[in-house]
Amino acid sequence: MKKLFLIILTLLLQWRTMAQGPPAAVVPPDGQEYLDAHNKARADVGVGPLKWNFQLAKVTSLLVRFQRDKQNCQFANLTSGKYGGNQMWATGEVVTPSVVVDNWVSEKSYYTYANNSCAPNHRCGVYTQVVWRNSVELGCSLASCLPDQSTLAICFYNPPGNVIGETPY
Repeated sequence: MKKLFLIILTLLLQWRTMAQGPPAAVVPPDGQEYLDAHNKARADVGVGPLKWNFQLAKVTSLLVRFQRDKQNCQFANLTSGKYGGNQMWATGEVVTPSVVVDNWVSEKSYYTYANNSCAPNHRCGVYTQVVWRNSVELGCSLASCLPDQSTLAICFYNPPGNVIGETPY
């Protein structure tokens, strides 16, 4: 009787574990750093947080490795496709996810919300993509490029931002 009780108890515990579903995937530390930096910039302008998308992260990882291995770390054309995209190439400095996003957010100083424009001779598109209110998912990756010790970083956003005629927030 005791053995039967233990078998039933074991089966109940297994069923309970299966009923709860698989454990939630944990955002990797670099992904969390990308999210934190993005979500701080978004909170600063009253936009809701992004969530990590593992599929977008996988796609960006494949793309930065392709660019590193097959294109000598040259930028890819991110304007086509169903995701919004930002990329950064840097050399001569340690590049972390926070450094990447801070670089993009630095364009904020050139952006004027009142007329949804950027200062002459400057670009603001990577900043406005970071804070685009309709984007809800993020996936990013970076790769180190040899021999020049440069770094290439890419983030994809779903849905994409920078819709002509619309403001980011």
